[in-house]
Amino acid sequence: MPSQPSRDLVAVPNPHSNRDYEVECVCPEFTCVCPMTGQPDFATFTITYVPGPRIVELKSLKLYLWSYRDQGAFHEDVTNRVLDDLVAAIQPRRMTIESRWNVRGGIETTVRASYP
Repeated sequence: MPSQPSRDLVAVPNPHSNRDYEVECVCPEFTCVCPMTGQPDFATFTITYVPGPRIVELKSLKLYLWSYRDQGAFHEDVTNRVLDDLVAAIQPRRMTIESRWNVRGGIETTVRASYP
């Protein structure tokens, strides 16, 4: 059976929770729709974090990001929602989400949100 989008982020124990190390996930296929026009928006999300007690299982991250595909979302809002959801799921020591949006209407937008 094919996978389906899901808002469930799966957290797994960090096998090296005694050490600070950085994880970077680059997701170049993020899509959502503009809440004003309904036109598609495309972005590359870069998620960088220092794990705490848990790390995010990557398939669940992929399905989570996919869940936005048909959702209306402003760039700033969706970037901050992804940060909030990941922080709640895995409790990282630090995390930064950067979303780089493809040019639309002659404007390229980059949004960065950080925790703490």
